[in-house]
Amino acid sequence: MFTKQTIRDVDVKGKRVLLRADYNVPLENGKISDDYRIKQSLPTVQYLLDHGAAVIICSHLGRPSGPNDTSCSLKPVAERLSQLLKKPVTFSAELPGATVPKPGEVMLLENLRFHPEEEQNDDNFAKQLAAVADIFVQDGFGVVHRAHASTDAITRHLPSVAGLLLEKEVDTITKIMQKPQRPLVAIIGGAKIADKIDVLNKFIELADFVAIGGAMANTFLLASGVDVADSLVDKSELPVARDIIKKAEAETKERDFTFAIPRDGVVASKIDKLAPTRIVDWGAHVVADIENYPKRVPAAASHVHAHEKILDIGPFSGAFIAGGLQLANTVVWNGTMGVTETDGVQGPVGPYAHGTELIIDAMLGQFGNRPFSLVGGGDTVGYVQERGLTEAFDHVSTGGGASLELMAGRTLPGVAALRDKV
Repeated sequence: MFTKQTIRDVDVKGKRVLLRADYNVPLENGKISDDYRIKQSLPTVQYLLDHGAAVIICSHLGRPSGPNDTSCSLKPVAERLSQLLKKPVTFSAELPGATVPKPGEVMLLENLRFHPEEEQNDDNFAKQLAAVADIFVQDGFGVVHRAHASTDAITRHLPSVAGLLLEKEVDTITKIMQKPQRPLVAIIGGAKIADKIDVLNKFIELADFVAIGGAMANTFLLASGVDVADSLVDKSELPVARDIIKKAEAETKERDFTFAIPRDGVVASKIDKLAPTRIVDWGAHVVADIENYPKRVPAAASHVHAHEKILDIGPFSGAFIAGGLQLANTVVWNGTMGVTETDGVQGPVGPYAHGTELIIDAMLGQFGNRPFSLVGGGDTVGYVQERGLTEAFDHVSTGGGASLELMAGRTLPGVAALRDKV
């Protein structure tokens, strides 16, 4: 249950509302390539307009090199927002001063990160923002895990409540972490264990099935005695990986729990869309037996060569996870299974994205069961957006780091600073 006041708990009629949104959208040559985050903010913006507020929206975009970095300007967002709202959206290149919108009007401010004071959580900068408003509404879930001027300091100068998107994000994730519909499957990928150690530990305690993929799987494999050759591995994380494996093994002895690291993988000598791939079957030996029958399986079929890298989970591992999803009621997916950024030469699916695609098919009910799906994490959401599948899942989070922090049970500064419900 969301414990903070929302826009439903305050009277906004005739008030100037400063709304913190997360419009950190992908831009290509000055054009928005995916407007998912903008669309997710619309219910809050429309609610404020319908209830007679003047709306001043602030956000960041990217990591600008300075105040004149036009590649990070929010002007294209103002244009797209105007199209979606079907009404004019004034764009202000400066912080608002004498010119502020009237009730029923919308203004979008230029990128907050053009001002270094934003990330410094500067109180004077927050005062400048607050000076033009009567109420502050936090709706940028993607930034509430950071204590910045527009997430933390601002709340000391204005009555501060949550928007509808923030409420939905926190409610959805909290419900899954506190009272999941079981069986619960967690699929965790990405590059570094360090980024997700708390979430991994949490899901080993909470979930019924945890599957590991992505580059972090290489570290778990090496910790388990598999030679990963030239694959990306952070050897400093090996002790952590061993601890997590021990914890998972102990959990399997206490209850019905599965911890799955890949049993096979797709390897290549380099990350290139034209580089030949092969399947290495170090754990299951099913694929190797089928490929080589009636001959004896050569050693190379179960070993990664010295010059090769593991770039995706293999078909056996993908099928194993997909099978687990046939029994699931809830699935949390954070992190792709392979190097999904590499384009394919024979269609939209790249040479190292087949494991991820197989899991997407299973999550979306292609093999029968369709569990409730929560998707989070920057690379995961980015891939889903690129494939045009955002609307197909039950909840695609707008916050990567924030969703991980919330799943791990940490306090989100931008949420904690808001008014509590009475």
